[in-house]
Amino acid sequence: MTASAQLRSGKGHRDENFPVASLLIRRRHRPAILAFYEFVRTADDIADHPRLSADEKLARLDALEASLVGKNDDEPEGVKLRDVLRRRGLSPQHAQDLLQAFRQDAVKLRYADWDELIDYCRLSAMPVGRFVLDVHGEARTTWPANDALCAALQIINHLQDCAKDYRNLDRVYVPLDALTAHGLTVEALGKGEASPALTACLRGLAGRTGRLLVQSRALAMLTADARLAMEISAIQTLAERLVEILLMRDPLSQPVHLSKPAMLLAGMGGAARGLLRRLFMRRGRAAAGAGVLR
Repeated sequence: MTASAQLRSGKGHRDENFPVASLLIRRRHRPAILAFYEFVRTADDIADHPRLSADEKLARLDALEASLVGKNDDEPEGVKLRDVLRRRGLSPQHAQDLLQAFRQDAVKLRYADWDELIDYCRLSAMPVGRFVLDVHGEARTTWPANDALCAALQIINHLQDCAKDYRNLDRVYVPLDALTAHGLTVEALGKGEASPALTACLRGLAGRTGRLLVQSRALAMLTADARLAMEISAIQTLAERLVEILLMRDPLSQPVHLSKPAMLLAGMGGAARGLLRRLFMRRGRAAAGAGVLR
């Protein structure tokens, strides 16, 4: 059987819509995050491979998990992540949750409603942020805000790629009840441009995603590690900008991704604002403490 790495799409961590282990992250944490990314990216590319059958995808995902948990050493990405987890005293559960999401991708092509989509995000997105938080030793009280942010990032990707996913994989993450409410079927995603009804549908979902980002705004301030908090602030800013774009543009016919320079500029601005908020809060606490001592 061909090694799973040979089925990779060629996409790497620098090609993602959002920062992955950027220089903001402390050097000692970046190798663990990148090992996790490489494992997850390999699994994701298997699940999205256009020429593999569902059974082949499931078999390969099972092989990745076997290497992750030590049943064999056949998949280098699994072995590497397993070693990282052992050295850091971390559980493989987050990676296993993601594998379950990719298994679902192999066999499930439609989502009935928003709640079903969020249930998918519990496996496909939320574990990514939870892993990064665990690597940094952050408290689990950060998880609710993390989960809102990660779900929003996932759904942003779904909306950006809704036409491509339908055309290339016959996979539709746009909830069927949202399409039906606008008098549409999934075939509307295969058109050259969105109809007024589809535009209204997708913008409604973008607005709902924006409300998730309202719930996630506290995450950076809840995070103890200042450099991780800056990265989270950058990601939050990028996500909010992308939602704004999705509220204005048609993902079937217009660009709805940020260019690399625009992504860098927005991310840097978000990180800087996050740092300033932490400094102002720290000064406010110090001033309040000084007042108590008088």
